[in-house]
Amino acid sequence: MKIIKFFIRIHLLICFLFTLSLAYGQSNKPLTILVPFATGGTVDIVARQLSIDIGQILDKPVIIDNRGGGGGTIAIAALARSKPDGDVILIDHMGITFDEALYDKLPYNTKKDIAPVAFIGVTPNVLVVSNKLPVKNIKEFITYAQEHPNEINYGSGGIGSAGHIAMASFQAATGTSMTHIPYKGSGPAITDLISGQIQAMLMTMASIKPYIDSGKVRALATSGKTRSAALQNVPTIAESGVKDFNFTPWYAVFAPAQTPSSTLDKLHQAVNVSMQNPSNKTKLAQLGLEVSPMKRSEFQEIFNSDLDRWGSIIRNLNIKN
Repeated sequence: MKIIKFFIRIHLLICFLFTLSLAYGQSNKPLTILVPFATGGTVDIVARQLSIDIGQILDKPVIIDNRGGGGGTIAIAALARSKPDGDVILIDHMGITFDEALYDKLPYNTKKDIAPVAFIGVTPNVLVVSNKLPVKNIKEFITYAQEHPNEINYGSGGIGSAGHIAMASFQAATGTSMTHIPYKGSGPAITDLISGQIQAMLMTMASIKPYIDSGKVRALATSGKTRSAALQNVPTIAESGVKDFNFTPWYAVFAPAQTPSSTLDKLHQAVNVSMQNPSNKTKLAQLGLEVSPMKRSEFQEIFNSDLDRWGSIIRNLNIKN
C-alpha cells in the first residue's frame, strides 16, 4: 500500500509539472532572472541554486542576468520596464523595500510597478568583528563602542545596503556611535575586516560564514529573533541584552506589476516546487536561509508592510543615498 501511495504522489507531481510546462510552452523565449548584485553574493547564490529547477519546471532555458549598481535599483528598473509576460523576473532581498526612502527620485514606483511573486525565506545577519578588536561578545562590543565613540569603523556593501541599515539600527538601539565605511560590494569590505582595516560588519550569513568557520573573523551574535541553525552556538543580539532587536532579511521573487495573475500563480508554483527539492533545501540551509513558502497574498502583505516600516525607519535615521 505504501509503495502504491508513493507512486501515486510521483504521478501527481509529474502531472503538475507537465501542466506548468505546457503553460509556458507557447513561448520560445528563455526565462531571464535579474539579480541586482554581482556574482557570488547571497542573492546571486540563491538565484543560481533555484534557477535550474525553475527552468526545468517551466520547460524554459534560464539566463541569470547580474545587473549590479545603484544599490540594486538598476535591476529593479529593468524589471519594471520589462514586458509583463512572465519571461523576466527578479530575485532580490528585503532591501527592495528601502529604496523609496533612500532615493529622492527613482525611475519606478516600487508599489505600483513591482509585483511580489514568491517568498523564498529568511536569514539573519551576523555581527562580526576583526580578530584585532579586543571584544568577545555583544556586551563588550557595546561597552567598547561607548568608550570609543566613532573609533570603530564598520563596513557595508554601500550606502543604504542591508548591512548599513542593520548597523544603523543597532547603533540607534544601543546608543553607540560608529563610523560607516561604504564599499562597492561586500567582498572588499570583508577583506579589510580580516586585515583589521575596519573593525566590524553586520553581514549576511552566506557571505561571512566561511570566514567565521575558518577563524578569520569573530562572530559575536546573529540578528534574528532566534538562534540560527547554521550558527547554533552564536547567541542573538536580543538575547545578548539588546531587547527586541530583530533584523532578518528575506529573499523573494518579483515580476513586472502588469503581469497577468494566472502567470504570477504559475511562477509562484514553480518557485515553491523548486524550494521543495531536498538538494535546494539543504544548500539554502547551509547559507543560513530558512525556506518559508507562503501564499502570494501573504507575501504581498509583508511586502507592503515592510515598504512602510523600513521607509519610516530609514527616514528617522536620516539615511540618504
